[in-house]
Amino acid sequence: MDDSQIDSYDDADDQKSALAAAASELFPDEHPIFADKQLLQIGHIPDGDRIVGRDSEIRSLADQLVDATDGNSPENVIIYGKPGTGKSLVSKYVTQLTEVKARTSGHDVATAYIECNEDNTETQAVATIGQTLNREGSSVTVPDTGLSTSRYYKRLWDLLDAEYETVIVILDEVDLLEDDSVLMELSRAEEAEKTTCNIGIIAISNKTKFVENLGQRTTSSLQETELFFPPYDAEQLQAILRNRTDAFREGVLSDGVVELCAALAAREHGDARKALDILRNAGKIAYEEGDDRVTEAHVRNAQERAEIDRFREMIADSTVQSQAVILSLALLTQHGDGDVFTSGDIYPVYEFVCEQCDLDSLTERRIRDLLKEQDFLDIIQSTKRSRGHARGIGREHRLIDDATIVRETILSEPRFSDLFESVSESQFATAIARS
Repeated sequence: MDDSQIDSYDDADDQKSALAAAASELFPDEHPIFADKQLLQIGHIPDGDRIVGRDSEIRSLADQLVDATDGNSPENVIIYGKPGTGKSLVSKYVTQLTEVKARTSGHDVATAYIECNEDNTETQAVATIGQTLNREGSSVTVPDTGLSTSRYYKRLWDLLDAEYETVIVILDEVDLLEDDSVLMELSRAEEAEKTTCNIGIIAISNKTKFVENLGQRTTSSLQETELFFPPYDAEQLQAILRNRTDAFREGVLSDGVVELCAALAAREHGDARKALDILRNAGKIAYEEGDDRVTEAHVRNAQERAEIDRFREMIADSTVQSQAVILSLALLTQHGDGDVFTSGDIYPVYEFVCEQCDLDSLTERRIRDLLKEQDFLDIIQSTKRSRGHARGIGREHRLIDDATIVRETILSEPRFSDLFESVSESQFATAIARS
């Protein structure tokens, strides 16, 4: 309905009725595919009976936090595991139950959840902890910006003393913090008499060697318990998805959809987050295409979309030079011999990419550093390999994601999209052959 049609009505009530009818047609009262889409959202904390395959992990974490329910200091915990293994979900669920149990015993426990991929500096992290815990009407204010790091800590200690008996701080993706200062300050706060509040830390990391990179003073004050979350297997992923199928309207999911979503996610280290992403996106695609059922074809389309979205998110903060290196490895994987390459293999292709994109190429030594960074971020996988007695130990690199998805995602970035339109597949192949 355009403006001229609306203006043609003589009566305001007629206009409102016409607009209401148009709105009802455009936005139906009931979604034809989803009944409760929230059940498929990554951040949704389901009821305990919907959490699959993590009973022992829930019990283990609860054992570390049990002292908080009696008004005492909980243990510090570091949780390791691949992405999508339930680390964040279990942490949020168990701390939620800890708060409930503490209240029944007359104690006050609160939780601050910090995403360290967003708040990755010490100042950002401590400011967000304070803002998260700052209750309405509190005498302590914690502004978004404008204070030094030391002043944010002072506000936080004042807030904890004024409002809380015990707090639990969840630092998700803690390995993305610039340094371990936050861990050290929080773990030493009581001993240093900066606050009388009991503080417990749950640090979540995808890196099994994260603790090895911490300073000695930090590890000494943390005295942490380490918990490992193994990947889900295909049967567990199926159970997780079946426990969320009421997110869809009855009869919408075709046979085999849940099994396919689980199988695709099981191939990627048993990632439940990916399984939920694929299932949710399959429903969205079915709706966008006007279909009344979600089929395996929608699932396969959703998997490709999820891969592109995930990889785009992973490289969002990467420099142009890092993206050029990743693109070079993707081109080698597509046109070269095999899927594992040394920095010496990658460098000539990287120079070709830089030439096409009008970038100044870095030295091969610097490229080796960038490859190490991408390995740490799980964008590529690097392994040490002996090159013989005379040449010593070298590193070989491979993509974790599909080369086509990596290439197309990076080529959609503004720096690369226009410049590569004029480069043919044969030019790629020729440049790689010369390497």
